[in-house]
Amino acid sequence: MAAPRLVEPVVRFCAVISRYEEARAWAIERLIQRWGEAAEVWPAAEFTAGGFYDKEMGTGLTKVLVAIEQFADPAGLAQWKTTTNQWEHEYAEAAGHDEPRPLNLDPGYVTQAKLVLATVKDRDHRIYLQEGIFAEVTLNYMRGGWVHHRWTYPDYRTEAVAKFAMKCRDRLRTHLVQTDGFRRG
Repeated sequence: MAAPRLVEPVVRFCAVISRYEEARAWAIERLIQRWGEAAEVWPAAEFTAGGFYDKEMGTGLTKVLVAIEQFADPAGLAQWKTTTNQWEHEYAEAAGHDEPRPLNLDPGYVTQAKLVLATVKDRDHRIYLQEGIFAEVTLNYMRGGWVHHRWTYPDYRTEAVAKFAMKCRDRLRTHLVQTDGFRRG
């Protein structure tokens, strides 16, 4: 019989998407207050999704990636998504913007081998977790670089995201070396 083995910690991150600088600032502050200090706050980049979010979020969206300093247990992914969904609603009710969804928060994590996103949308390549939340392996680390899949969102296929993921991976590997936390066997 196989015995469960150590699960390595992960670098938790969140993509913060909005057309409003104040919404992104509010979200980053909320992430830091609730999840801990930011290890990385990647510069804002244009976010386009082929018009998918125009009706509920408006146009001119930008995305910031925020990696959290404290390493996390990946089992929390579904809860992270339900929490960030609550924060989106909280901001929308308090901010008074015209759009019904002025803020989009997409949590995920980086391991040595993959970048995983949480989502509420079911597709053929996604695994159900709990409470209406699914997980998707968006990128894999192979042969020294990040590789995308047929389902990887265009904004996650960029060199900027690969650099962000590499910084997260490198920080995780340093931590695992220092703590002898590598999974073995």
